[in-house]
Amino acid sequence: MDLVRILIAILLPPLGVFLQVGFGGAFWLNILLTLLGYIPGIVHAVYIIAKR
Repeated sequence: MDLVRILIAILLPPLGVFLQVGFGGAFWLNILLTLLGYIPGIVHAVYIIAKR
């Protein structure tokens, strides 16, 4: 299941984080990072998914 979440995180980083943690602080941080730059959003999403 983590592989599917990582693939989703590469395509839509906030969705990958949402599937992992829900509407928490990490989700809103990921939206901000994705808006500032797509790559930081991906890195953060993969980190959140791999951490848990």
